Amino acid sequence: MHIININQDGICDEAKFIASPNLDVRPSPDDISLIVIHNISLPPNQYGGNGVIELFTNQLNPDEHPYYAEIAHLKVSSHFFIRRDGELIQFASCNDRAWHAGASHWQGRERCNDFSIGVELEGSDFEAFEPIQYETLKTLIASIKARYPIQAITGHSDIAPGRKTDPGAYFDWSHIKT
Repeated sequence: MHIININQDGICDEAKFIASPNLDVRPSPDDISLIVIHNISLPPNQYGGNGVIELFTNQLNPDEHPYYAEIAHLKVSSHFFIRRDGELIQFASCNDRAWHAGASHWQGRERCNDFSIGVELEGSDFEAFEPIQYETLKTLIASIKARYPIQAITGHSDIAPGRKTDPGAYFDWSHIKT
């Protein structure tokens, strides 16, 4: 595993960068201590399309799929998205607050977006992730840890229990132990 560079501006040199408007300034820029793992696929359980990119950039066409009509109004993003083939896409600087966690809490702290970096894996709660996704994720985690004082890595389901289920039962945490 190699370390990829996350520069002082919070941008990963090796990622494809697609700017999302769904972010803002962190309340405390030096407080980035948590990585939150998610899964997403748009349309649900379908991979390879541009649905996630369109959602995170507010360009989702509500007429393209019935599910899109339900979510096109959402203003969400994540710092990173790892496709099934391992491609790494970045939507927000790690120094900014991306809108990935929603109502959340971790170890007595509310609003996890304030102090976390969100990583979305292209996938669902219903099938295994690809080995190349774990490889990219493990490299990304090591790189984030080299730049920021990360204290924990957790799932969306752990910071929003009862509301979220991702990354799901098929996510194998043993693949990312560092």
